[in-house]
Amino acid sequence: MIEEFAKAFTTEGGGMGAPFMWAILAVSIFIFGVAIERIIYLVFKFNTNAKAFFNQIQKYVMANKINDAINTCNTAAAAALPKIIKAGLTKANRQEFEISQAIEEAQLAVIPVVQKRTESIAALANIATLLGLLGTIIGMIEAFKALAAADPETQAKLLAKGISAAMMTTAFGLIVAIPGLTFHMILSGFTKKILDDIDQYSVKLENLLVARVKTNKE
Repeated sequence: MIEEFAKAFTTEGGGMGAPFMWAILAVSIFIFGVAIERIIYLVFKFNTNAKAFFNQIQKYVMANKINDAINTCNTAAAAALPKIIKAGLTKANRQEFEISQAIEEAQLAVIPVVQKRTESIAALANIATLLGLLGTIIGMIEAFKALAAADPETQAKLLAKGISAAMMTTAFGLIVAIPGLTFHMILSGFTKKILDDIDQYSVKLENLLVARVKTNKE
């Protein structure tokens, strides 16, 4: 099977489908490159134990130790949630609308970075599938054209060979697309988890800081 795939990359073995094999290979490089980059960021860089992190922040805020809370954010400065929490904490002694505005501005800066390029993995996987199908169709057309000029004795052999070579592009497209869609599903889960944490704990921080400001005024 591996030898057959290797032959499909050549004009002799893959016919008109060979360029599509190379195109699918190029798409696969993009898929796995983006997937690795997103894994590094979403799993190791942007992700954090949101509940434990916010519990620590809450303790500092309730004890009026805002600087300690900010320093806690600085220890995980690369993660997404601490960036937003820090933005709110820097306005901890300001008015309610200033706290809210600071948190919203931080969200507008962080959320697109978290979402970046994840959806492109699914798009590239679909492109790989479509390239495979297109390569197969063109290969089939080529195979049937070859029959017209062939001897009756060799027609069956040529047809079988042509169809086999044509189907290689569809097979290769699916081989690339299935892992690509799997990566997309997994990374979308991490993205959703990070965004849900941002939504949940941003609101909790805002409520906590607003309550603190009102208490200090009284």
